[in-house]
Formats: sequence, structure tokens, C-alpha cells
Amino acid sequence: MICAKGTRFAKDQADEMTPMDAPSRRVVMSGLAALGLAASLPAAALAQDEGKSLPFEPGVVERWAQALAAQPFDGSFPPLPAPLAGLDYDAYRDIRFRKERAFLGEAGGPFRLQLFHRGFLYPRPVAVSLVRDGISTPIAYDPALFDFGRTRIEGTLPRDLNFAGIRIHAPLNRPDRLDELIVFVGASYFRFLGQDQLYGLSARGMAIGTEGDKEEFPFFRAFFIEVPTAGARALTIHALLDSPSVAGAYRFTVEPGRNTTTRVSAVLYPRQDLGSIGLAPLTSMYFIGETDRGHSDDYRPELHDSDGLQIATGSGEWLWRPLDNPQNRRISTFLDRDPKGFGLMQRDRHFANYQDLEAGYERRPGYFVEPEGAWGEGSVVLMELPTDNETADNIVAFWRPKQPYPAGRPVRLAYTIRAHTGEDLHPNGKVLNTFIAEPAASGAARKAGDPAALRSRRFLIDFGGGDLGKGLDEASPPEIVASASQGRITATSIVPNPHIGGYRVALDVRLDGPSTTELRAYLRKGDQALTETWSFPWSAA
Repeated sequence: MICAKGTRFAKDQADEMTPMDAPSRRVVMSGLAALGLAASLPAAALAQDEGKSLPFEPGVVERWAQALAAQPFDGSFPPLPAPLAGLDYDAYRDIRFRKERAFLGEAGGPFRLQLFHRGFLYPRPVAVSLVRDGISTPIAYDPALFDFGRTRIEGTLPRDLNFAGIRIHAPLNRPDRLDELIVFVGASYFRFLGQDQLYGLSARGMAIGTEGDKEEFPFFRAFFIEVPTAGARALTIHALLDSPSVAGAYRFTVEPGRNTTTRVSAVLYPRQDLGSIGLAPLTSMYFIGETDRGHSDDYRPELHDSDGLQIATGSGEWLWRPLDNPQNRRISTFLDRDPKGFGLMQRDRHFANYQDLEAGYERRPGYFVEPEGAWGEGSVVLMELPTDNETADNIVAFWRPKQPYPAGRPVRLAYTIRAHTGEDLHPNGKVLNTFIAEPAASGAARKAGDPAALRSRRFLIDFGGGDLGKGLDEASPPEIVASASQGRITATSIVPNPHIGGYRVALDVRLDGPSTTELRAYLRKGDQALTETWSFPWSAA
């Protein structure tokens, strides 16, 4: 899946529930009707006027999701009114929410809610409600909430138009200024920021069929925002998810800070067996990096929102996989049990390596997912797609359980996502750079016309941080522990690299024929691992 960057702005086994008693069909259908979800349910089942306030307690969204899952999926919705249907990018961008009309401020809390208008890439209506004192009240569409700028909309827009998504502001970087904190817009995509960060990668509620020919994009039908008190440090957002394969109830608790955290808890109600599900999916962009600068003649040395996949395995190993812009689609699977975490990270924080004054790639956050409870057997899946520009999201990572979730059996899961800006996730040494070169002997063979020369490469890995800097003056350096799944490592070397407070490791690798190998390397002193494990795939023709 490749998503245009405009669309992503919008992008134990998990504990199973004991199926709850089915709620009153009339009550549940009436509640959904009041949210403006009539298009998704049989008209005869609707019993309340749209826009009516409803009692709200934590389990109500779960009951609505359960009711949705019991019905055939209906993804249809009323078409956009003609004035909105033909908006181009510039015309849509000119429609802005009036910040003086923001919601939540009347309660004195630190958060403010703004809404996205429907149009352009966002035709699907999303209902938005405020929850106060156990009562949920839908926000009715009102054109006065928006400044249309130079975009002219002729005629009257309906009050049941609803919205495209939501945006939350909070005093993130300064106590006297409201900054953008989290955004939900487009399918189930959302993005959030920590202090001094700029938007880069996205998270999603769920991914389905990502590796297949036709991906399914679950979407949020409705949001319910709990009105916070004056001293609130976190904001809670409930969301109703729907898709041909599954319906779900989500709860997001967002706490702003240096590394803003978003706790996600969800109850899934599969309509059919979910064998290709991706949990806690992350989506990012990687165009040009230090391992391959041959994709473009751009003056900027590197262009990426994330530069590596970080995994904390259930066994305690920390693994780093540098990202790549491959020539063909590449899917990597990291088998694990009860993972402690995984994420797409932006480790390179040096402006000189990007030279982009506008994009600020060095300030893009990394998102690290920390599962709650035991997630059982499964795998972290990384998909890398080729791209010829920096406007497409070509990187996806998620957790896939080994056993499919069967239809009709609810599933609970929870995890936390943290927005990191280069902070250490573990105390050991880390991979700071990966470079690929041609061994000297291979270069001579290539000039002589020997095709085997293309099957030899030298990999240079810089390990720094942790306790590595303390041993640079020692007579004996750490031991290199390296392996290749195919071919062989013909030579290794290690030298101190005082510029990073660590070491540079060189691996000469040779494949005997056209194939792909998975390379791994880390540094060890005695029986103690000093660094995370570097992992890298390499293919030779």
C-alpha cells in the first residue's frame, strides 16, 4: 500500500472477551441513528431523531460496535453536495476551522477541539459528539464554524453534513500557547506530536490485507470526546470503527508531554475470520537514506520520516532494522512471542544530513508501540515499497497474531504509543549508521568483467552509545557476533570510532549465486551483549 501524503494526514494471545449479553436491538439502533449513522443500518430499525443527546457510559460504544458487526456491512453514505464534490487541493485547504469556535474550552480544561470539513479526499461523514456528565451530545454541522477563505460554496449545506475528522490542540510546547496535539482524519489514521516535533509518520486503528492485492481500510464512523476538567492532564476520545471484516470500539487517552503518549484500548467484533489483520499499524515514508543515495539527484542527502524499525522482543533482545527504498516490494517477518515493543523510529537527528529548512526531517517523531498484556505468538511485519518521491508513504509495520481471530468472537487488546525524538529506549549501544561499499577485491573483479563481483559487498555499521565509549582505549575491542542466513561472511574488522563514542564494524559478505541473505551483527564482551542487534537484508543478482 502506498498512500499519498495528503491522504495520510488524514494515516498471552490478545485477551478474548466473554461474549456479553446482546443489548436491546431497539436501544442500540436508536443510538446509532441519533449519531447520524442511518446509512449503515436498516431504516426500519431506527427509532430516534438524529442529533438527540444520549446517555453515555464506557460500554456503550462496545455495544454499538457489537450491533454493527451483527449487520451486513454497508459502506455507502450520502454523496457530497455538489459545491463540495469538486474541490481540489487548494480549494479544500482554504476551508479552515475558526479557532475562536473551538470546543472544550468552556470547561476550563487545557484542550481545544477543532473539526475538519468534508470534501476533496475526505467525502465520508464522521459524527462527532461531546460527552459531559454521562450525556453524549452530537455536534451539528454549522458552516459558521468554518472560514471558507477564497473557496465559494453556493447554496445551503445540510445540518446533517457532519465532518471529516477531528483535531485537538493543547499547550504542548509553551503553557501560554496552544499547539496541535493529535489529529484523526481519513479512514482510521491518526497522528500526534510530542514537544518540538513535526508531523511525519502516522498510526492507524487497524490494517487488513496490507500485503495483498486489495487492502481493506477500516474507518472511524464516529468520535465521542469526553469534556475534560480544568486540571486534566489527559484527554479521552472514544471511536466507533467499521469495515467489511470487523467493527470495533476504540478508546484513546492522549497525554501531552516531551514524548506524548497515546494509550489505545479496543474491542474488536470480527464479521469474518481475521487472518491478515495488522495490529497497532504504523505508516511512514523512506525515500533516500545513507544505504542508497541512487534514487534521486536531489541536493538533500537524506529524505525520510523514519529510518529504522526498532523491536524489543519477548526474549529481551533489542533489534534495529535500517529501512530501505527497495527496487521491488519487500516484506520482512520477525517471529516473536509476547513482544515488549516495536516502532518506526527517526534516529538520525542531524540537520546536516537532511538540509531541508522547510520539512525539518530531523524533528520527525518515532512511534514506539508497547503492548499491554501477553500478545502471544505472532510476528512484527515490515513492508517496504519502492517509491520515486518523498510524497508517498511506502513503509508499513504492524503486529500480526499467529492465529486468526475467528468471526463472531470478540477480542480485547490494549497498547501505548509514545512519540519519541531520539531518546534512548534501551541502555545498550545502538546502530547509528549503516553504509554499503564494494570490497577492494570485488572492485577489481568487476572491472575485469567477472559477474561474481556483484555478489560481494562490504557493510559498515557504526555502533555507539551505551557503555561503548568507556572501552575505546582498551587493547582488545569487543567481539563481533555476525551471521548470514545465505552465503558467507568472508571477513570482519572493528576499529574505534571516537566521533560517535563507539566502534565501526566492517562485514565483507559474499553470495555464491543470485539470492537474498539476512545479515545480523552485534557486539559482545564475554557473554554480555553490549549493543542491540543490527539486521539487514541484501539481495544479489
